[in-house]
Order: sequence, then C-alpha cells, then structure tokens
Amino acid sequence: MDIRGVTVVIPESEAIQATKILKENAAWVVDKHKSYESHREKVPDRTFEAGEQFPFLGVDRELVIEPRQRNAMDEETIMLRQSAVEQSSVKRALENFYRREAREYLTGRADDYAEKMGVAYEKIELRNQRTRWGSCSTSGTISLNWRIIMAPSEIVDYLVVHELAHLTEQNHGEEFWQLVSEFVPEYQQRADWLEQNSAKLIFSEDDL
Repeated sequence: MDIRGVTVVIPESEAIQATKILKENAAWVVDKHKSYESHREKVPDRTFEAGEQFPFLGVDRELVIEPRQRNAMDEETIMLRQSAVEQSSVKRALENFYRREAREYLTGRADDYAEKMGVAYEKIELRNQRTRWGSCSTSGTISLNWRIIMAPSEIVDYLVVHELAHLTEQNHGEEFWQLVSEFVPEYQQRADWLEQNSAKLIFSEDDL
C-alpha cells in the first residue's frame, strides 16, 4: 500500500483470494487510507510559473524567470535562465536546478560529517523515491532523495548523519541511535519533523 492506493500481490502458486485478504485486514487498510488521504491534503498546490514560492533549505523563495547566463539563487529568489525554461519547461528547469544544488550541498555535508564520524562512503546518488528519504548500501553508496534540499538545513543534516551511521551500524538498534545522537542530539525531533512535514517536500504530482 502506498499513497496511490492498495495493491494486493499474491504468488501464482498460492491459492489465496485477494478479497479475503482485504477483509481480514480491513481495519489496517482503512487506517492507512485515512493516513494517506491526510498526507495528500497537506501537499502544496504548486504552479510552475514565475512568482510561485518554492522552498530551499526551509526558506520559501520566489521563482523568477529572466534572461541570464546561468541559474542562480539568493535569500529571497530562485532565478532560472529563460533560455533553459524555453528549451524544456519551468518544471524541468527548476528540478534540474534543485538536483544540481542538492548534489553540491549534500556532498559537502556528507564529507563534513563523514570526517567527524570517522567513516568513508563510496559515492552519493540522488534519487526521487516516493516513500524513502535515504538509504545506505553495503558497498558504501549513500542514496539521498534530492527533494530533502527543500527541508531546513538541520533536517538535511539529520538525514545525512542517519545514512552515514549505517556504514558502522547497519540496523536501527540501540547502538545505531546512540551513534546518531552523538552528532545530532535532537535526532528524534528532526525525525518527527520529517515524518510530519514530508508532504510539504512534494515537488509535483509525479512524486505521489
């Protein structure tokens, strides 16, 4: 089950009826459905046009489209090259801007915390998973959802530390959380913020 609805997957070899499964788990399905509907209601109704507000590190910035040599940003605005928008779309140009900025910022934070934590990661991959913000492979690849760049910087740091900690502790046991708390003492509050505000970090309907 995800935000789009309920899907029952049954192995071909199993003589199980999907309807029976749903009936037996009706309470759980209803509860999850309400949760996802509530999540949908919190999703910003974004329009991809000049003048719209888009968050970057927790600060809403006005989208400006103008003739310029490169995309840029200041404390109040995100400025997109008009030629880049004309070649694709506002949405695509803005996503490309976010991804570029996310790679630079997240790599910098990962390098900083990796040194402090005494760990080494292989590489960082940017993804856009609907239900996950990050993961760490056994080979040392840190995968981060590029949309986290829309969250406040302290939330970004929590996510980076969380995934780097998996290089030492691969499960979410007591030792894992103790390691995370050494670098992010308020990790529980930040994890709660991410759970409660994840809908605000939806970029477009494609993320649903």
